[in-house]
Amino acid sequence: MLVAEHVYAAFWHGSGLFQHGHTYMGRPTACAAGLAVQRRLQAPGMMAQVRARGEALEARLVERFGNHRHVGDIRGRGLFRGLELVAERGDKRPFDPAYRLHARIKAEAMALGLICYPGGGTIDGRHGDHVLLAPPFIVGEDELDILVDRLGQAVDAAIAGLPAVA
Repeated sequence: MLVAEHVYAAFWHGSGLFQHGHTYMGRPTACAAGLAVQRRLQAPGMMAQVRARGEALEARLVERFGNHRHVGDIRGRGLFRGLELVAERGDKRPFDPAYRLHARIKAEAMALGLICYPGGGTIDGRHGDHVLLAPPFIVGEDELDILVDRLGQAVDAAIAGLPAVA
């Protein structure tokens, strides 16, 4: 990647972290596929199902994590949801970044067959852990149960493995 010196310096002297991802590659086939997806999303009833499944996912997340000692917030829209993980729920103090909680959760989730999107540095490029969920629009109710169960197991196992929190 090429960037101007002042942009590079901002990262170098700041958090030193630069994460990104792209789903668009600028190729005609990718553009055609993207257009087909957009047209499908506009089909009657498609977004109604997403809203309904999103509400079902939110309800399950609130039931499982709503009073969890280390979940500071549950937020999102539709089927794109996230958990903010905190060392102390009361003041939302983040975990020590040296714990790399997000990486631990990813490893635990993968071992259970769950792909999720944990990330770190949410607050300032260094502090703050979260987990994002983005199941497919065709996810079933039973699959939501499995997703939340496995995420709960992964979060609890990752936190139990921390030296000062266990």
